[in-house]
Amino acid sequence: MNAATPLDIITSDSLTPLRHGFFGRAGGASSGVFAGLNCGPGSSDQHEAVLINRGKVAQAMGVPREALIGVHQVHSADVVTIDTPPAAPARADALVTATPGLALTILTADCQPVLFADPETGVIGAAHAGWKGALAGVLEATVEAMVALGARREGIRAVIGPSISQRCYEVGPELLDAFLAEDPQAERHFAQGQGDRLLFDLPGFGLRRLRAAGIASAEWTRHCTYSDPARFFSYRRATHAREADYGRLIAAIRL
Repeated sequence: MNAATPLDIITSDSLTPLRHGFFGRAGGASSGVFAGLNCGPGSSDQHEAVLINRGKVAQAMGVPREALIGVHQVHSADVVTIDTPPAAPARADALVTATPGLALTILTADCQPVLFADPETGVIGAAHAGWKGALAGVLEATVEAMVALGARREGIRAVIGPSISQRCYEVGPELLDAFLAEDPQAERHFAQGQGDRLLFDLPGFGLRRLRAAGIASAEWTRHCTYSDPARFFSYRRATHAREADYGRLIAAIRL
């Protein structure tokens, strides 16, 4: 994998005609465990390599690098509304805007990157939804923030990008208990694994929560980050391999 490799950009017809993409790891300047398009400034990767990678994403999105707007992700349900590039990223897990020329971005490495759009009203959003954020309501909060900007709930489309799939997401019974305490319907997203281990369907949970929030057009791209090391970074895979760090995938959308 080297700088001459083309970028791997997954798109969805649901978000057309807006420019958007869930970027795989191909085509970047990073090396070692970060090989490819690591876009995480919080990683221990070389700072210059991350800047080059983010510049490639900005070029693909048709914006200057400073127009790639992200947040300092903290596994919350907090959403920020953006109209100009902020001086520093807010501590939150989702962004919405009605301002053309800004590319909203989310970084992930197993958690759900979710891109939202109501093309008719010109409102977009992006959310980072790991299990904590999804259970806390970050997807619903993003929808509400879009509606506050003028989006129509029935016109919002949501796409979940590459995430860890159920067959690869082994958890303990305490996670099921935490979910049932907040969402009695969550049990359907847990399958029995080996011993007392369970397998959690994170994208399935996200889809149900989106549809319950009134988003009729909600889908998952059905790409598993853990299962495809050549294409995606994965926090859990890196942990199992005892690697010191891991790359971050980027998802972006703009008006």
